[in-house]
Amino acid sequence: MCLPVINHNQLHRKLDTPENLTGERAARQIPDHPLVAETMRDCLTEAMDLDGLTAVLQRIEAGHIRCVAVETPAPSVFSHEILNANPYAFLDDAPLEERRARAVELRRTLPPDLLGQVGALDPAAIETVQRESWPVVRDADELHDALLTLVWVPEAEVSAWIPFFPSLVETGRVIVLAVQDVQGWVATENSERVRQLLTGGEDWTCNAVVLGWMESIGPMTTIELAERLHLPVPAIEAAMIRLESQGQVLRGQFRAISALSPQHSALSGASGREWCHRRLLARIHRLTIGILRKEVEPVTASDFMRFLMQWQHVVPGSRQHGDAGLMEVIKQLAGFDAAASAWEPQLLRTRMAKYEPELLDRLCLSGVVSWGRLSPHPKLASGSEMSGRCITPTSIAPISIFPREECDWLLAALHRDVAAVGPDPFTLLSSVAQDLRRALQQQGASFFTDLVRITNHLPSEVEQGLWELVAAGLVTADGFDNLRALMDPHRRRAEGGERARRPRHAAGRWSLLRSAESGHLTAVGLCERTAHQLLRRYGVVFRDLLARESIALSWRDLLVQYRRMEMAGEVRGGRFVSGFTGEQFALPEALGGLRALRKSGNLSAGVEVKISACDPLNLAGIVLPGPRIPAVPTNFLILKDGIVVRTVIGRQGETALFAQEQVGARAVQQRP
Repeated sequence: MCLPVINHNQLHRKLDTPENLTGERAARQIPDHPLVAETMRDCLTEAMDLDGLTAVLQRIEAGHIRCVAVETPAPSVFSHEILNANPYAFLDDAPLEERRARAVELRRTLPPDLLGQVGALDPAAIETVQRESWPVVRDADELHDALLTLVWVPEAEVSAWIPFFPSLVETGRVIVLAVQDVQGWVATENSERVRQLLTGGEDWTCNAVVLGWMESIGPMTTIELAERLHLPVPAIEAAMIRLESQGQVLRGQFRAISALSPQHSALSGASGREWCHRRLLARIHRLTIGILRKEVEPVTASDFMRFLMQWQHVVPGSRQHGDAGLMEVIKQLAGFDAAASAWEPQLLRTRMAKYEPELLDRLCLSGVVSWGRLSPHPKLASGSEMSGRCITPTSIAPISIFPREECDWLLAALHRDVAAVGPDPFTLLSSVAQDLRRALQQQGASFFTDLVRITNHLPSEVEQGLWELVAAGLVTADGFDNLRALMDPHRRRAEGGERARRPRHAAGRWSLLRSAESGHLTAVGLCERTAHQLLRRYGVVFRDLLARESIALSWRDLLVQYRRMEMAGEVRGGRFVSGFTGEQFALPEALGGLRALRKSGNLSAGVEVKISACDPLNLAGIVLPGPRIPAVPTNFLILKDGIVVRTVIGRQGETALFAQEQVGARAVQQRP
């Protein structure tokens, strides 16, 4: 179906402009068009909260909310969204770079204990701005201009300017003041005011002196400035507060404590107070972001793949050990859906130096780890009605293994609730599966024998019903051995060696995966958790990388969160992997890994690594060149030097050999 094209100017004339609306035409007439309706809905409900604004205005009108006007030295934290608005906001004529620089205000809202960590400014940026902002004096006229800016300059501060003073003194443009063993220079225009200031002075002159110096020296404590100007600390402190109320200077912790002298760090540590001119602080912040973004040069796709295999512990020498190591692997893979039969032999075993099923059983039975299908079965989610059984449980049903404490937000991240689809989507389940679901809903977590007794079904029927509920994403169990018992046909039939080695039914209890309390998270909180999890899994995140992620929100929402994290110093933004468009973000420790990989070269050159197509590292056709490989347990990729050299498709062992010269040529083309 072809949609009509709406010209922006035509639409604007259709809506009319506010200054032309009079009388009955004062109410805007919104055109009845699907694109217009969708745009209005997105703007008023997604980008803004019109319903919330209406509720607040109604409460103000009713007197339930009292409005109080308060003058603050800096914009309120509630105005940051406006001050740092996107380009389409058109708030003022300032370019985008200036509006982004205003985000330096966010540092004032950070707790003091985080300022030196996530909000720290780069010392090199501070030093550069201090050097550039100090007046440049090359002749007598430039010296006079500097004195007009600084107002009062003690002699000890201007040793390099001494040769230019005699001519200014002879012409009467500069005079020397000496008060209480303090000698300095001042422009004739300000001599009387400075003399009064040095003898117990007026506030205006102190304000002018402090402002002139703060425009020229960068971050400074009041104690340091008082020592340089030979003025009392209380006078400097009072001037700083007055300038702060005018919006000229900002207070905070801008330099590392180690950058201060011992006596100054001890004194400033109690109050934690430094001051910096607003303009200079914005420049320091821009330089800090620029320095951080230049720390890592972009790597090729093959180098990035080598990094990912190290990051996810697939390469020999980086694999994990024991319970703690397995827990680290599970945290990294949390939220990734893979075939149930592929998790232990193909994902976990590849990342562990010595994997034993008992390791996962201990974590599950201790209540630390859980498993289940996070995304509901598509037929349940869509509520489609089909005759017969719609859900056929198989070993390739996608499930995830994750820390139990993260279950709620992972379920909410998929934005689906099967109970809300259709009149009763559970009618698509078999009668046994429906009986089991109702029994678990009424009785809570139950052992297998209890479910057989409560539902009055045969054990084989209960097994099939539970397997169906697992495939539908509705139930989980205390232990992972419960899932093994369902997947292993020999064990279910009590055949072969499994009959003597393990019982037919596992000891763990079965329970519903989705509780009534699941999913109660704000959109911002959910986006933040998702952004952190993707960074934990890949270290470096960009749009194309998330093609196979089931928990990923829209890149637009994640981009807002990553930009916020970059401004807070939690992640770095820049161009880390060449050959891909859009913004990229990385954890600081991931950048360290990329730097180490570049310096060390390819220490594992020629080593082939075999990974399953179900693995999150199956990035063929996404990050690496070549066709995509279907994510089924019978498909495998063999990688060497970060490049897919061949694939194994299906149980027949059919191999598809990639042309080495083509892959090498593409890799060279992607080099920065």
